[in-house]
Amino acid sequence: MDKSISWTGTHHRGTIEIHQNLTMDRHNEYLKPVELAEDVRDLADAKKATLELASGEDEAIPVEIVNRLMAGNDHPLKIWREYRQLTQDVLGTTAGVGKSYISQIESGSKFGSARVLKALTEILQVDVGDLIAD
Repeated sequence: MDKSISWTGTHHRGTIEIHQNLTMDRHNEYLKPVELAEDVRDLADAKKATLELASGEDEAIPVEIVNRLMAGNDHPLKIWREYRQLTQDVLGTTAGVGKSYISQIESGSKFGSARVLKALTEILQVDVGDLIAD
């Protein structure tokens, strides 16, 4: 705590200055353990993510793909299909539907049945929420 306080005003003003300094010091003392706890949590999350990447349990998605998904200009199915280097024909055949069915989902004219969405998530290795357009 800074103990050098200017007493240029009345005694009442000096009391306010002391109170402000004490309040700020108490606030800073409270923030230190909170910030440390957040740092510990961040480190644990980073370690977990690193282990998941190393074990193949998770993958790093290129920033270009993330940007395309966030932009929302293309259907997520199209983005993931292209990222996995699959044609509509190959993806449809593997999922048990025709190329036109995949095309209709990507264009937004069809949503896709639960069975087809489940098959697509397994083929593309994504969660169902990753295939839902906003």
